Amino acid sequence: MNAGRQGKARSAQQGAVNWPGTLLGGRPQAREDLLFHLRSRSAQALWLVIVDASASTRRHRALTDAKGLLAQLFDDAYRQRARMALLTASGPSPKWQVQGLKAAKSLTGWLDQLGAGGGTPLLAALSEAQQWLAARRKRYPAEQQQLLVITDGRLKDISGLPLLACAGVLVDIERGPIRLGRAQALAAGLQLDYRHIDEM
Repeated sequence: MNAGRQGKARSAQQGAVNWPGTLLGGRPQAREDLLFHLRSRSAQALWLVIVDASASTRRHRALTDAKGLLAQLFDDAYRQRARMALLTASGPSPKWQVQGLKAAKSLTGWLDQLGAGGGTPLLAALSEAQQWLAARRKRYPAEQQQLLVITDGRLKDISGLPLLACAGVLVDIERGPIRLGRAQALAAGLQLDYRHIDEM
């Protein structure tokens, strides 16, 4: 039985790490905790990360801990030569940091400077991501797209959510004695798997 598992792991290491599946099992502690995609050599992995950096994410070290998760993600993307797209939602409107470029170590510098403030243009970011992903699928139909949304879910209204048609995970970073608990409903509306950062 063990030999079978090891054989499966060896065959799957040729694919990209399946981060949504891996993160659902909690933060990986060892290589054996990683789940892999089997993919053809021509298929390119794209990781789209949407970070809610609104003022509310400053509370209870939420954004600080999210930075730790992002640092690990960027490092793995760099080593796997995955392409990254990074969209931040803070202030008056969402802002693209990277759009489909190969992951670079320069993302670490951006992460160090990331601060929280302003409003929450997360719905605008999701709509923009939907359009960008749809256009990219036409251009790169074999690309394996994965989505990671990091947010505390503190939105007044989550009606009219876009259909992203992309597998992924929403990581809830809401903390504190009073929680609105909206991120779980947001994940369901976006058809994403849900995890709270404290469980990872």
